[in-house]
Amino acid sequence: MSVFTHLVAELGRLLEPVLAQSATAAAIVLFTVLVRLALHPLSRAAFRGATPAAGCLPMLLQLPVFFVMYQAFSSAEVGGKANELLGHRLFAAPLGDRWTDALGEGGLFGAQGLVFLGLFGAIAVVAAWSAVRGRRSAASVAAAAAAATAAGSKKPAGRGAPQGKAGAKAGVKAGAGAGAGVMAEVSAEQQEVMRKLGGVLPLLSFGTLITAAVVPLAAGLYLLTTTAWSVAERAWLQHRKERAERSAEQRVEQPA
Repeated sequence: MSVFTHLVAELGRLLEPVLAQSATAAAIVLFTVLVRLALHPLSRAAFRGATPAAGCLPMLLQLPVFFVMYQAFSSAEVGGKANELLGHRLFAAPLGDRWTDALGEGGLFGAQGLVFLGLFGAIAVVAAWSAVRGRRSAASVAAAAAAATAAGSKKPAGRGAPQGKAGAKAGVKAGAGAGAGVMAEVSAEQQEVMRKLGGVLPLLSFGTLITAAVVPLAAGLYLLTTTAWSVAERAWLQHRKERAERSAEQRVEQPA
């Protein structure tokens, strides 16, 4: 933990000329970004897997980092010395304080309480964004699976694979919809269960609000940063995938 404390403290010193007393808070955000950049290859691999648990491994690997963050801003001493990080603030709120501490100082709309309300508002926006994207993704996968099932049931018996340009285009679409093909192989009841889970699981991101309310402000900043990164990263990866699919289809449609 002392290594982490030293790293955040050094980052804070670098940012202090620009951000003054909020430099350590910015250092926590920067440290979180560095952690997520290191985990980005795993996130890309999880996204390509197109499984319901895509992204779980990067999140699990962050648990030790979050635990260290929590301990660093909950302990009065680090390595036998006074914890220098506890004296730093985000605007009016000390980074080691919890929401209950802010409520005791000035109430819900006090100087410290407003900092926590701003944090909660930002987390709620990210959670809502994640929920909307999750529901849309689940709906599109379910629709693709239903379409694939309907197409398979209507295919005439004994007909061979499509030839020429149409066959190539179909191959591109089949490759892009491999995840939907897997869903098409399961029963209608299983597809319905997966559709319902796809609608409920995104709402779990709102659980971050509860966690942020009981952990130190520094840990809440970490949660906000890593959650926002996860949603933005997945949106970017989805955009790249869709662009690649459109480019592949355009190449197939071009005359030889």
